[in-house]
Amino acid sequence: MRKVYTLLAILLVLTACQKERDESDILDIELNSALFNASDGVGRSFFKLPESNQLNEIPQDPQNPLTSQKVALGKMLFHETGLGVNPKDAVSLQTYSCASCHFAGAGFQAGIRQGIGEGGIGFGVNGEGRFHNPDYTPSDMDIQPLRTPSAMNGAYQKNLLWNGQFGATGVNRSLSDLWANVDDSSPLKVNDLGFEGLETQAIAGLGVHRMDCTPEMVEIGGYQSMFDAAFSDIPTPERYELSQAGLAIAAYERTLLANQTPFQQWLRGNNGAMSKSEKRGAIVFFETANCVGCHTGPALNSMEFHAYGMEDLEGAQVTNYDPDDVAHKGRGGFTKRTSDEYKFKVPQLYNLTDSPFYGHGGSFHSIRAVVEYKNNGQAENHNVPATQLSEEFEPLHLSSQEIEDLVLFLEHSLYDSDLKRYEPTELPTGNCFPNSDETSKGDLGCE
Repeated sequence: MRKVYTLLAILLVLTACQKERDESDILDIELNSALFNASDGVGRSFFKLPESNQLNEIPQDPQNPLTSQKVALGKMLFHETGLGVNPKDAVSLQTYSCASCHFAGAGFQAGIRQGIGEGGIGFGVNGEGRFHNPDYTPSDMDIQPLRTPSAMNGAYQKNLLWNGQFGATGVNRSLSDLWANVDDSSPLKVNDLGFEGLETQAIAGLGVHRMDCTPEMVEIGGYQSMFDAAFSDIPTPERYELSQAGLAIAAYERTLLANQTPFQQWLRGNNGAMSKSEKRGAIVFFETANCVGCHTGPALNSMEFHAYGMEDLEGAQVTNYDPDDVAHKGRGGFTKRTSDEYKFKVPQLYNLTDSPFYGHGGSFHSIRAVVEYKNNGQAENHNVPATQLSEEFEPLHLSSQEIEDLVLFLEHSLYDSDLKRYEPTELPTGNCFPNSDETSKGDLGCE
């Protein structure tokens, strides 16, 4: 009799396993269908991210072709605190880098709501411990008026920043009058060079954040051979200039791809990479809620601008808040068009959980809160006229289970757990990174 019970138990387990497999197979079929419809018949490949060493597969600026030497140089310069040579206060000399506000542990965002470059001290465990240097007045700090967007998956964005102001191509192709007559000191003037967004932002950002390639850093710091390898076609007098550093940084940023997530693994044929709940959440994303209407392609972003009525970067703990700052007008603050006001660029959606701030103002603190906000379709920012709100911003009527599954897809299926692979083990200068002030050194265990 015991053998009969054992056999029955085995049959029940096998039946349950088969049911599980059948249900998962059905979800795979449904998700494949949703992707096929969402990509106009292309299917899975439409959403695949290339490997970071597949340079020919990565979107790039024709004026800045990707090479392994250029990417290697950019990787170092992106993290190099030695570039911070022109601070307003000497106390911050060579203590900050591009990675101060865009580091791997935070999904290449800042680990705080309002990113701080110069004028910040400390790092904490994952960037949450970066604070204002008391030697600085708030007006002298290099601090962002909007939440720092991720530098990851930027290869799929022709234009950069929440308002899309950087990049002479893409949606800015016909807007050259907006930067043609500005002062040469304006970062917008870099658009005159004709590059795409990543290149333009990298070059402009180095100037805005008072960073430069000094002869000492290039020669003594060990960068000369890397510049020579990356820009052998550039005459020697120009080879080590700031613009070349910006192009190398942009080349590196184009390789920052979240291509090891469960969803990317599933796209490559590993149907077991996502759980049933995650697959149901993906179906909600690509079909039921039509999130893919805005968040599409390999990076799940787009070059569209929408007003969802989210709060601006303001509050008791925000520094230098100015209610009249044109940054709060989004795309309209750049184009000066009333029709563009309060509209912000659709962001990429990978590794969102690495930094607990969401929306252009960082007013949400969880992915669930953002999903519920969009599901309710009620604006929180009373400064945004109802006439400006996107047609896409309306109640979705998702059930609690659909919300649960969608959140799981966003939090887990789109999470690459090994972004540290994009960090250098050390810099040619030997400097600490992403910050090298004394407080950060202590936090990072770096000397």
